[in-house]
Amino acid sequence: MNIHEYQAKELLKEFGIPVLEGHVAWTPDEAREAARRLPGPRYVVKAQIHAGGRGAGHFLHSQSGRGGVRLAASVEEAGEHAAAMLGQILVTKQTGAAGRRVHRVYIEAGCEIERELYLSLLVDRDTSRVTIVASAEGGMDIEEVAASRPERIVRVTVDPAMGLSEFHARRIAFRLGLSGMQLASFGRMVKALYKAYIALDCAVVEINPLVVTKGGDMLALDAKVIFDDNALYRHPELERLRDPAEEDPKELEAARHKLSYIALDGTIGCMVNGAGLAMATMDIIRLYGAKPANFLDVGGGATKERVAAAFKIILADPNVEGILINIFGGIMRCDVIAEGVVAAAREVSLSVPLVVRLEGTNVEQGRAILNQSGLSIVAADDLDDAARKIVAAVAEAG
Repeated sequence: MNIHEYQAKELLKEFGIPVLEGHVAWTPDEAREAARRLPGPRYVVKAQIHAGGRGAGHFLHSQSGRGGVRLAASVEEAGEHAAAMLGQILVTKQTGAAGRRVHRVYIEAGCEIERELYLSLLVDRDTSRVTIVASAEGGMDIEEVAASRPERIVRVTVDPAMGLSEFHARRIAFRLGLSGMQLASFGRMVKALYKAYIALDCAVVEINPLVVTKGGDMLALDAKVIFDDNALYRHPELERLRDPAEEDPKELEAARHKLSYIALDGTIGCMVNGAGLAMATMDIIRLYGAKPANFLDVGGGATKERVAAAFKIILADPNVEGILINIFGGIMRCDVIAEGVVAAAREVSLSVPLVVRLEGTNVEQGRAILNQSGLSIVAADDLDDAARKIVAAVAEAG
């Protein structure tokens, strides 16, 4: 689960990470009032969306200029910037061409910046350990830095049995060229960030940029926090931070039915039981020249109602031109899948090709339900046969 910058800063501040004073605003008047409550004389107005690259982004259908992060020299100018952003669609490298609509802005006090650094914590899948990633080139596209100047990226893994030690922070600080009092400040920053990462069950915590001010202080000028969805049950208080407007409605609906669903950019909808089988299904669709429209795992204990909901979610995507259902019944019974598919197809008046491959528990009953439904359903013998048939059917229908 992702959250907004201002929410991330509120959380990190509780763990002792220094941030600038700021206030969120939903209207230009609220933005002006927020600026009045800050020390000034300069302010920063930041569009709040779940995507990075806001400063280099641009607004669709707007003549207000580029950038979702703007400096304001007065209270009135802060309100003007807010008015130019609110309700507009901001496009960045991370949003895709469709962009994200800005519903709120964050008004923050300005500061004098001496240096900009990059600092984050994440799980390294190769080592299965929390890894601290840092760079002296903060404020930039870190992926670009990693690709073109990998020597500028510092990585230090933390042994889970030992936890974070002083030497982890010192090793990074020396590589970043920090010295004097900055070493102690950076050490405190890393310690606090690691504590927050573990306590909140985060997937990613990122500060970019982490700035050194002209006064020698260190501040988190921007912050990103992404939580591990699988651990949210331990943090019910974090649910209040969820912003449904920033999430795909289909994914929200899937979560309500306890379905694992991720929207993709293809044309063939997939319904599968089991993550590994789902990945194989998407791969073979690509092999035969098409692209999957989604990842959808109904799980091993799905009910008829959950299967029907999954089918509707797939069809809610206007890009879907065909559906491939691939079920290998172990715990999941093929007749339950068939009943859910038939019920949903009748309710939504299925108008795209549908190929179904069933195998496993109660497969004969499942096939009989499909055959007797009167619906236009193409049966497949195996996964290869199913992929060939759905790709061919979509091509013929198009």
